[in-house]
Amino acid sequence: MKNTLKGIISAQKEQEKQYAVQRQAEIEHIDTKANRRDFLKKTALGGMSLTALMGLSFEDSMAQTTSKVQKSSAPSDLKITDLRYCVTTVLGRTAIIRIDTNQGIYGLGEVRDGADPRYALMLKSRILGENPCNVERIFKIIKQFGGQARQAGGVCAVEMALWDLCGKAYNVPAWQLLGGRYRDTVRLYADTPTGETPEDQREKIKYRTEVQGYTWLKMDVSINQVKNIPGTLNNTSIMNQNSSQWQGGYMSYANTKHAFTGVQITEKGLDELAKIVHSVREMVGYEIPISTDHYGHIDVNNCIKLGKVLEKYNLAWLEDMVPWQWTEQHKTITDALETPTTTGEDIFLLENFKDLIHNHAVDIVHPDLASSGGLLETKRVGDYAEEFGIAMAMHQAGTPVSFMANVHCAAATQNFLSLEHHSVDLPWWEDMVKTTDGGKMIVKGYAPVSLTAPGLGIELNDEVVKKHLHKSDSSYFAPTTEWDEKRSHDRTWS
Repeated sequence: MKNTLKGIISAQKEQEKQYAVQRQAEIEHIDTKANRRDFLKKTALGGMSLTALMGLSFEDSMAQTTSKVQKSSAPSDLKITDLRYCVTTVLGRTAIIRIDTNQGIYGLGEVRDGADPRYALMLKSRILGENPCNVERIFKIIKQFGGQARQAGGVCAVEMALWDLCGKAYNVPAWQLLGGRYRDTVRLYADTPTGETPEDQREKIKYRTEVQGYTWLKMDVSINQVKNIPGTLNNTSIMNQNSSQWQGGYMSYANTKHAFTGVQITEKGLDELAKIVHSVREMVGYEIPISTDHYGHIDVNNCIKLGKVLEKYNLAWLEDMVPWQWTEQHKTITDALETPTTTGEDIFLLENFKDLIHNHAVDIVHPDLASSGGLLETKRVGDYAEEFGIAMAMHQAGTPVSFMANVHCAAATQNFLSLEHHSVDLPWWEDMVKTTDGGKMIVKGYAPVSLTAPGLGIELNDEVVKKHLHKSDSSYFAPTTEWDEKRSHDRTWS
């Protein structure tokens, strides 16, 4: 018995020694942030070993063990004390938020590209004083303030930041908190580059696939690409010279849903669009998947005509052919075509994916984590789709903050296919952050999944981010005290 006890004590001493060395190494490491270093120091047991407690009563043991522990440093005592933001020029305008706590650690989140940071700021008064590690509880408090597409930007930004904080508090990666990982690398898909000439495009595609290493591409197949060719489209008067799919008044083509524009593709138009896809497929080859998107605002019949013409090119998917709300039309398209279909980047919450999934209206769900509800809700979407034999790809067009949130979610979701990286040609994009484990964010078209970096595994590179603040708001995590006070009764039921 004594020998057994000695062996246990010896093993404990060795474990404690190794842990102390690892902890001290992190404290002393040059890349360890001051707030992380302070957190590690505060949560240490002050050198008290388990073996030193042998023979003491339970009460004495607890008193001795906690004598040098600052009670305010325990994760269970974390409290949210602030929420601040900055606005970057990524994708035109994308905001990053920071949630601070009473223990000097903070979490990073992102308001989806093109959305107003006030979507997040209005939530500040609802989360102050809460323990950020109660992620799901806080999400249920604030999710009523999210809506579809970019209206969900604030809720999702807060949710991302909470997982970052929780991971830092418990010193584990976010994917671990979601239940573990299914993969060590996350496959990315990138835009297919265009060129001034076919030869120029061929060289750019070769660089994208052979040098940058991307193994999945996506391209636009839009009626805008042929609208200036006579005889390709009918009823083009709605598409005036200054019109686009993206910007315009409420009576413009941009805000007219697909079925209501009356625009049709002629046989010549179908041939011209097929030529565009044929050219790219010849340059890329058939080994690399090519997804397609942004067809223009055409009705379900024209979507099917276009889809059938493109079937011979073995496309990976046809994306958002009609608005996501029209489940029956999506199913009509899906049933008519052999090419996989997908939608989802503007859908908020699992409950709004369910009709598409139950009806097999699409072959692939395609949430944007910055709209769908954040890490846990997006994983729930993937898990639910998996039960119906439907895969999940992930839309992402933002800063490295949402990118890393997506990486952790993708790592933890089994039916994941590929994650969009929309800023592959932005030279300073990766420099906006530093990984806390010193690893690379992207290697040959894949995102390595850190096995040790806590939370999202990144810290902002302040100097780089400051160089790319939006001219409309150049503040950098300035105080937001005007958002501290809650001024409404939020309960949605009587």
